[in-house]
Amino acid sequence: MATAALVTWLVTAVFGAAMLTLWARAGGLRAAGVGAGGTATTTVPGRREAPREARGTAFPPALVFGHFLLAVAGLVLWIVFLATGVGPLTWVSFALLLLVVGGGAVLFGRWVGEHPGDQAESRLPKPVVYLHGVFAVVTLLLVLLAALGIGGRA
Repeated sequence: MATAALVTWLVTAVFGAAMLTLWARAGGLRAAGVGAGGTATTTVPGRREAPREARGTAFPPALVFGHFLLAVAGLVLWIVFLATGVGPLTWVSFALLLLVVGGGAVLFGRWVGEHPGDQAESRLPKPVVYLHGVFAVVTLLLVLLAALGIGGRA
């Protein structure tokens, strides 16, 4: 069960990293006012903006990066658990994963909510978002089962 959780966690991480990259490339950080000088990007009169640049975002960068960092921390602890067999790490990983899933649920709610098509998150492909969520839920369940000792470490 624990190894299966690792596999699903890694797949979830790949989808998550892809979404984070797409969001940032679409201008999510600049749209949120993060970047050089801490100000949002401005347009130059008479010049068209790049078609991929977002004009806004409903994703707070602190939530996006908090979600990402907690997921990575939990994954690292899970790998340490698999390498050492220290049982309490399963529960710490599960607790972190609960926080990650909670943050992901907030981001998903903002993503499915009504928002203009020029926001950075509108560039996220639906299949990637849905697969990330499905794998996240499966990972949460597998980690819980492993923490409860159901299914062993394999």
